[in-house]
Amino acid sequence: MDLRGRHVISIADFSREEILHILRSAAEMELGRPAEPLAGRLMATLFFEPSTRTRLSFEAAMLKLGGRVMGFSDPGSSSAKKGESLADTIRMIERYADVIVMRHPRDGAARLAAEVSRVPVINGGDGSNQHPTQTFLDLYTISRIFPQLVEGGLTVGFAGDLRYGRTVHSLISALCHFGGRIKLVAPRGLELPPQYEQEARAHGLHIETVPTLQAAIDACDVLYMTRLQEERFPDPLEFDHIKASYRITASMLSSAKPSMRILHPLPRVNEIAADVDDTVHAHYFTQAANGIPVRQAILGLVLGAV
Repeated sequence: MDLRGRHVISIADFSREEILHILRSAAEMELGRPAEPLAGRLMATLFFEPSTRTRLSFEAAMLKLGGRVMGFSDPGSSSAKKGESLADTIRMIERYADVIVMRHPRDGAARLAAEVSRVPVINGGDGSNQHPTQTFLDLYTISRIFPQLVEGGLTVGFAGDLRYGRTVHSLISALCHFGGRIKLVAPRGLELPPQYEQEARAHGLHIETVPTLQAAIDACDVLYMTRLQEERFPDPLEFDHIKASYRITASMLSSAKPSMRILHPLPRVNEIAADVDDTVHAHYFTQAANGIPVRQAILGLVLGAV
């Protein structure tokens, strides 16, 4: 399957077969590749908003494949501060690099970049819209724990900020290729946007809202936790009250399935207590580590080197 030259903007741009091909390639990367297939290639990282895991795992992936990295993690150090348009920035960077990885606070920015770029653009997150490489590593993580993912036999729960959580939106769209059941739990005003629920139902997924975080814990094979953002709440007192209801502690896991695993795109703030880290259910740090083989696979495939 040839993905050479492909942009990676939205999970919706990939078929089930293409997704599975990327996951298989990631598994090969995890086993180790002694060669350096991207030697002489250059990746530009354009991060117009903060990132730790996405930027560093992309850089680690490129370096492990023998390539080189340039870019910025502070838009204040770029010509965007002088008023340069995103399109012009991309038109310049494509002349320097073989592939561009970009994070931007505006929905649709990655799609715009892809429309003007002659080299592959990989979306590292655009606003509240999509984060496709996070979704590939989420799927990879789930499939390593539960091979039955591809058969549609899992119940996946999503908790926290489902309205603005781009990782949630991307993963729900991806699960449409595999089937299963989805449980949702979110504060009022931060519910999943209707289009994603409609998309899930149209693809035959059973999707429902549950009343409490505990109900999601008890019902799910995988619980995808996200953080609540204080700026989404006009009343600080309301935020303090609600965040206490969206916090997992070790004591809450006594009624969970022994095989249940908790994922989180990170960073966490207080939505997962530290005592959860020592339980068998915690899998979010392994999830983060999986970003390297998955992003190695994506870089190698879009550059036609694997």
